[in-house]
Amino acid sequence: MTRVHPPAARPFAPPPDAPFPDRRGLVRDLAAVVAAALLVLAAVLIGDAVQRRDGTLRVGWPPLLAQWSPHVGPGTPAALVVAAAVVAYGPSLAARLSWRPLLLTVWGASLAWTWSLALVDGWFRGVAEQLTTRHEYLRAVDRFHNIPDALRDFSGHILLDAPDNWPAHVAGHPPGATLTFVLLDRAGLGGGGWAGAFCVTVGTTAAAAVLVAVRALTEESLARRAAPFLVLAPAAVWVGTSADGYFTAVAAWALALLALAVTGRRPAWSGLGSGLLFGLTVYLSYGLTLFAVIGAAVLPLGRWRRRPRFLPRLLPPLVAGFLVVPVVFAVLGFDWWEAYRLLVTRYHQGAGGVRPYGYWIWANLACTVLIAGPATVAGLRRCVGGLPARRWPAPLTGGPVPRLALLVLSALLALLIADLSGMSKAETERIWLPFVFWLLPAGALLPAPRAWLAGQAVLALLLNHLLRTGW
Repeated sequence: MTRVHPPAARPFAPPPDAPFPDRRGLVRDLAAVVAAALLVLAAVLIGDAVQRRDGTLRVGWPPLLAQWSPHVGPGTPAALVVAAAVVAYGPSLAARLSWRPLLLTVWGASLAWTWSLALVDGWFRGVAEQLTTRHEYLRAVDRFHNIPDALRDFSGHILLDAPDNWPAHVAGHPPGATLTFVLLDRAGLGGGGWAGAFCVTVGTTAAAAVLVAVRALTEESLARRAAPFLVLAPAAVWVGTSADGYFTAVAAWALALLALAVTGRRPAWSGLGSGLLFGLTVYLSYGLTLFAVIGAAVLPLGRWRRRPRFLPRLLPPLVAGFLVVPVVFAVLGFDWWEAYRLLVTRYHQGAGGVRPYGYWIWANLACTVLIAGPATVAGLRRCVGGLPARRWPAPLTGGPVPRLALLVLSALLALLIADLSGMSKAETERIWLPFVFWLLPAGALLPAPRAWLAGQAVLALLLNHLLRTGW
């Protein structure tokens, strides 16, 4: 019998319609990175001067909630090994692995990278104690013995002058966030160690979710090129360990299922799952309602434009799924709108009322540069260049690069709206994690991925070893 050899692996090359990697393109990429670095430098220098003058920034190392503290720890060797392995082998593995093994590999590598960074600060400081401080969710778990009663009274404890007011993070989020840790506690997984492990384990699945969406909405080659950038992100410093890493994953899977639904992958079931997760998302964080902006960009990229009967199959399960969580909370006595109104007051009663809008309106963007990394900055520049100069429908009917650009830039738009709102002054390195993960696929448009990945890794390692971050 004649042996049939498997086809040779596809070479790791840019997609056909990617911007040509000429010298001018590289110069523009580097210029964008230099401009972003200058923004960070300005935020550091001006922020330090403001903080020394009057202390109104309320952060230790502007623009980050951190303290200058060079150190190494038990996670340092593992972090160096993971970074070197992803830089050296990530692009080639992403090009050669079958799709499902690739998703599992991305999740496993994200787990390794995030855990190693968290453990640079040791088990207790880096993981077990992160969610047990006086501002965190675990401080309120004992007050949820009777969940319906706690939900009915939730809004009555939001304001600072309310009796027995909630800790800052409990008051600052809908009760779905705190209930997650209450349910973990009742399942026998109480305490900071289990809570931290849960956030890291679930949060790192966000990388796989973004890949699923990019593949569905653009093409597989772009998703494969994006894979190493989703793993080796500086944002992993804050995924391990903060509850916002968990929020990031829930929102990411909501969008991934929506992408599958609008592109015809079992629209009823995918739409139902997407709706359920979107409903949960807005009961984890008020600010994540802005994911509607990204969802609005995903919908036009679907196949329903060519199949008129497709939309009626998608919308009913999507809407039905979305209503489940709000209806359950409403029946149990929690009023989302009233709680949000009180939160705005609480926000201005605390640090939010002191922190200057004039600084944070641009310093928040410096935080974003630090968690997204130089590769994302250069990729965003290429996304802007990848949009056709023709009329608006062009990104919807064009090739995969304009479609990726539309997806990435919609996340940037949501982030900018959050910035302008004035409800995200500082701590955006944690708060904006759900949006930043949708900026990371922009790295797929870059030539010489290993060099850019090395830049991502170096930035993450420097941040984690020079600073003691608040999370």
